[in-house]
Amino acid sequence: MREVNLRRTDLNLLVVFEALLEERSVTRAASRLGMSQPAVSRALARLRKLFGDGLLVEGRGGYMPTTLAEEIRPTLRRTLAQIGHMLEANPFDPAAATGNVRLLMLDLETAALAPHLLARLAIEAPGLDLDIVAPGPAVIEALENDAVDAVIGAIDEAPSGICRRGLYGDTFVTLMRTGHPAASRKLTLNRYLELEHIVVSVTGKGLAPVDMALARMGRERRVRVRVPGFLTAVEIAAQSDLIMTLPSILARTAAGMGRFVALTPPLDLGSVTMNLLWHARHQDEPRHIWLRRSIAAGAKALMVPKRADEGGIL
Repeated sequence: MREVNLRRTDLNLLVVFEALLEERSVTRAASRLGMSQPAVSRALARLRKLFGDGLLVEGRGGYMPTTLAEEIRPTLRRTLAQIGHMLEANPFDPAAATGNVRLLMLDLETAALAPHLLARLAIEAPGLDLDIVAPGPAVIEALENDAVDAVIGAIDEAPSGICRRGLYGDTFVTLMRTGHPAASRKLTLNRYLELEHIVVSVTGKGLAPVDMALARMGRERRVRVRVPGFLTAVEIAAQSDLIMTLPSILARTAAGMGRFVALTPPLDLGSVTMNLLWHARHQDEPRHIWLRRSIAAGAKALMVPKRADEGGIL
């Protein structure tokens, strides 16, 4: 059929055509389709005009398909089946799914969330593998180009076309190594500023939440080291007198070996929200809906008491 005919044709006629070919009777086709007999007769007349052929002619026991109708029949059946599959409400089955899930997030966020997410995948989607992509300056572009399925991070704003939902809220703690000279004393603001700090910065640009809070107070700290990942920062802090301030869930993950003391920062840093971001074109895609729910469930498992007691060892 030419494109111009597709624009002018009611494609529901093809459904009637298939029923007529199967039933060889207007009455039976009407009953099968839930239509009136006159409506099916009118549809047959339109089909004959569309194809320029009788399509179905009188014969013993009902209609008989013409040669053209027999030629069309396999293609018609296959096409309608493909359209039905395309319009199927929920074609995604996690249990049968294979391939990769690609997420972009920082190393310590991965260490905190991935075990919970992998446990869920093992039960619901054992054929899916997890790929973690390290953040860079082009986080949003990775979503726009489908380089990743989703981004997880403390990203508070998203441009048009990018969807965002909060996974969990968190507060900040300051980590220093066990045995640090300042670990046994109250962490006052002046003492905090006397110490040297590590900052995690993916892009190397902009101010961290601590530095923004200090700037509002007219104060500043000495940032001795900037690194692009949390695990590097943790290792430096574990083997030096440098300290780092980070969300408490990530701090708990970093300090699981008992190498650190966690102290409450001596300034108001407010809270931080870990967000999930995805592209709007995947908003209603069953695979992505399932993935977002799985990530949210994994994040929910992280929601345990957030703050260690003052001076407590993590």
